[in-house]
Amino acid sequence: MSQFFYVHPETPQTRLINQAVAIIRKGGVIVYPTDSGYALGCQLENKGALERICQIRRLNDKHNFTLLCRDLSELSLYARVDNVAYRLLRNNTPGAYTFIFKGTKEVPRRLMNPKRKTIGIRVPDNAIALALLEELGEPLMSTSLILPNSEVAESDPDEIRDKLEHAVDLIINGGYLGEQPTTVVDFSDGETNVVRVGSGDPAPFE
Repeated sequence: MSQFFYVHPETPQTRLINQAVAIIRKGGVIVYPTDSGYALGCQLENKGALERICQIRRLNDKHNFTLLCRDLSELSLYARVDNVAYRLLRNNTPGAYTFIFKGTKEVPRRLMNPKRKTIGIRVPDNAIALALLEELGEPLMSTSLILPNSEVAESDPDEIRDKLEHAVDLIINGGYLGEQPTTVVDFSDGETNVVRVGSGDPAPFE
C-alpha cells in the first residue's frame, strides 16, 4: 500500500519533501507532479526500482528515459553538450522541454537508448519537482505516467491512487494537472531538431 501526500503546489512542505526523498533513497518508486503532468520516478542507480517502473508501464528496453535535473549545473556530468546547446538551454529552462543528448559514461547503460546511446534531460518548471530534486541532490530517473493502453499522461491524483496504490511506494498529490506534453528537442546529432511540439514554445530551437 503506497503512502499518499498532499503537497502544496507552490510552497511544498519541507517535512513531506524530506519524507519523499527518504523513500526514493530506500529504493522506492514515486508518482509526482511535473509541469507536463504526473510522472514516475526513482533513484538513478536503482535497477530494481527501474524494473518496477517498466512493469507498471509495460516498457521494453528501447524506451527513452529522462533525467530530471534541478538546474543546468548537473548537465555536463550526464550529457555531451556543446556551447550552442548550452546557451539555448540556459535561456529556456526551467520549462516544459525534454532535451535529447548523447549520454556520458555517468549514465547507466540501461537508461540510454540502446542504439543511439542518448538520454533525455529535463529541468521542470514545477515547485514540487524542483524541491524533490534539491533535497535529493542528484537527478531523478523519470518517465511520464502513461499507463498501458493509454496515450496520455495521468492527470488526476485520486484516479492514480485507485490504479497504482499497490504498485508504487508514494503518490504525491500536487493537484489536478491537465495533459501538457513537453516539447522535445534533439541535440544528439550535433544539430538542433524539434522532434515533438508540446507546451514548450519551439520557436527558440527552430
